[in-house]
Amino acid sequence: MPADTLAAFLAAAPGALLDRDRPLAYAALADESARLAGALRELGVCPGDRVALWLPNVPAWLALLFACARLGAIAVSVNTRFKSHEVADIVGRSRSKLLCFWPGFRHIDFGGMLAGCDPAALSALEALLLYEEDGAAPTEVIGKPAHRYCKLIERAPLADDASRPEAGCVMFTTSGTTKAPKFVLHGQQTLIRHAADVAAGFGYTAAHARILLTAPLCGVFGFCNAMAAIAAGRPLVMYPGFDALEAARAVQRHAITHTNATDEMIHQMLAAVSEPRPFPSAHFFGYAAFSPALADLPAQADARGLKLVGLYGMSEVQALLARQSESAPLAERALGGGRPVAAAARVRARDPESGEVLPHGTAGELEFQVPSRMLGYFENEEANRAATTDDGWFRSGDLGYTTVDGRFVFIARLGDALRLSGFLVSPAEIEDVLQQHASVQAAQVVGVDTATGVKPVAFVIPAAGAVFDEPALIAHCAARIAKFKLPLRVCALDAFPVTPGANATKIQKSKLRERAQALLSESSARD
Repeated sequence: MPADTLAAFLAAAPGALLDRDRPLAYAALADESARLAGALRELGVCPGDRVALWLPNVPAWLALLFACARLGAIAVSVNTRFKSHEVADIVGRSRSKLLCFWPGFRHIDFGGMLAGCDPAALSALEALLLYEEDGAAPTEVIGKPAHRYCKLIERAPLADDASRPEAGCVMFTTSGTTKAPKFVLHGQQTLIRHAADVAAGFGYTAAHARILLTAPLCGVFGFCNAMAAIAAGRPLVMYPGFDALEAARAVQRHAITHTNATDEMIHQMLAAVSEPRPFPSAHFFGYAAFSPALADLPAQADARGLKLVGLYGMSEVQALLARQSESAPLAERALGGGRPVAAAARVRARDPESGEVLPHGTAGELEFQVPSRMLGYFENEEANRAATTDDGWFRSGDLGYTTVDGRFVFIARLGDALRLSGFLVSPAEIEDVLQQHASVQAAQVVGVDTATGVKPVAFVIPAAGAVFDEPALIAHCAARIAKFKLPLRVCALDAFPVTPGANATKIQKSKLRERAQALLSESSARD
């Protein structure tokens, strides 16, 4: 009988993960999570409370997730690339009671970033948990008590599982139409079922399967990969951060059969090694095509004996929702989308204007009825209503079409959200940071294609009497948001191009994209 809580799910898993080549049995991870659950309960964590995980890909991330699940609490994913503005927003709006981070990871000043957060945003935060591998940790951070992770896992294990199968247990952030990312809440049963579906649908259950974790656990792409490996009880090879040469050598050293990564990651892995056919053990390498400059990557990989397979997923319905067939011709195999891994999944395309359900092969907004669907956007009923059709289907905001044989093909996002370094980012989030600068009256951000993927370009209307200073505005952003969100250029305008309408005046994003592309072309010509 399948497990109905995450604690039972982990306890039932045979096998082990390999953290930087060091084995850790899933049974040992389960024991660690039980000890953490006992410690968190002593720190006052109760059902429904939120605990923020600001950690890279280390077993502690998973242990804390399962510990929260045991208590009926909710783990909140925070990207380690985020800076003070983003962390304050996520921790503040989620009202997280605890925050765990690794102070010495890659010599990043996480403590300094916390000190740079608006204190009001951290008012619900009662304590910090410090995961460390490299020396003593402080007993206090930003005036709040700090507890060492290594001491917490010495506590007695929590004997009971206080969770409910249908309860929410983890939240991921995703882009939306507002400046603040939405919180996507998933429940235990949904995660367990999807992990089992992915394990079966991707071939993780094969006796020889060995899985490499490339994408970060703080996003559903990496998270679902790890959960499926646990569901199958197969080895999961992981490293705190992605390094192309390290990942490529891990594939060779551990005879990795499966991984799922972005096109940029796989491109870097292939470039890092010189062997004509570097990955002979590869059985299934799924990839997400985020960079237009790497459109020919599947053909390049084919030439080196590596078959790449198109995928589909999103935070709301989980990653690895669907996959193409590795035996399909290259042109079909490389497409985003594919056949859903869940037998009960249904997909349709609908005209977003007329509401008509479209025939196979006709592009419209992709809508889903799938068992991997989120519980909902946390404390955001307006967004929940907007994302659900009258007959209960999830509206993806993606453009695509279905095929007669039960598959679907993803084409592009319907809206203006930007895919930056593999993360979906709302332009409004970057615009809000720019508008916090005293010299900026208003801002608009668009994405442009470059040789290294989509990059944001910003346009601002200077405040009255202010001096426009592009380097200062970029530096202002750099201190507040992750590097991959930084505008490549900032340009001053007297006004934004607009289209008058009956209901509202709309900014012409297409005109701004044209200007941005021309701006980058001029810069390249001068260089």
